[in-house]
Amino acid sequence: MGIVKIEDELHEQLRRATTASCRSINGQAAYWLRLGMLCELNPGLTFQEIAARELTAAGVVVPAPAPGQVAA
Repeated sequence: MGIVKIEDELHEQLRRATTASCRSINGQAAYWLRLGMLCELNPGLTFQEIAARELTAAGVVVPAPAPGQVAA
């Protein structure tokens, strides 16, 4: 495990995001890093599609979209 240096303002935003996400600072940083990597590797997918794919891969039952919503 290593240390990552980030700007003070980004660290402050990271700290604030932990309140909304109920994650630790390290957990939030890991989430953002993973999400960014997945977005770069899958530029044709939306955030919702990536999230649904990751949840399904983890064994979470992802409900079908409501009528009028686009499937993930």
